[in-house]
Amino acid sequence: MAEEKENEETQEEEKSGGKSNKMLLIIIIVVLVLIIVLGAIAAILLMGDDEEEAATTTQPAAKVQSAPAQTKPRSYSSAAMEQSRKLSQIGVLYPLDTFTVNLKSDNGRRYLKVTMDLELSGQELTAELDNKTAVIRDRIIRILTSKTLEEVSSRKGKDKLTQQIKDALNSMLDDGQILGVYFTEFVIQ
Repeated sequence: MAEEKENEETQEEEKSGGKSNKMLLIIIIVVLVLIIVLGAIAAILLMGDDEEEAATTTQPAAKVQSAPAQTKPRSYSSAAMEQSRKLSQIGVLYPLDTFTVNLKSDNGRRYLKVTMDLELSGQELTAELDNKTAVIRDRIIRILTSKTLEEVSSRKGKDKLTQQIKDALNSMLDDGQILGVYFTEFVIQ
């Protein structure tokens, strides 16, 4: 009889030990799944910032004719009316081929792919630009390769880049001038 009681106690201990082992195993699996899920979320958030920044800089801009649809909602402020007036008065557009250049950096692993259109003061400037295509591309490439990632990532940097390109090209033109530079593709990799 004493042996039977010992056997029953041993079996009960094994059952309760088995239950605690199963419970411990379930807890370990739940903790591992939580760690994996949290790690994945953290990775997505960290990589999402880069993709979000890239998305803002890599989405091709719409052609200039459709630009009013991308502006801020219409308001009756004088700034909005002036901007609308400027967009409706876009001159002749001269498309340029795509530029793919390395950005200035320590390791040289960043590149910039840009497609742009030039707004001309008149149709007569088209012939001069056709004749000076090589010089125009050279000047633009020199400006683009002198920029760092930080300089071209922000809106202010893009505005400054636009102004530099416009000034450089206007200094070499005789038959008119460049009124605007519009990026139709701007990809940073």
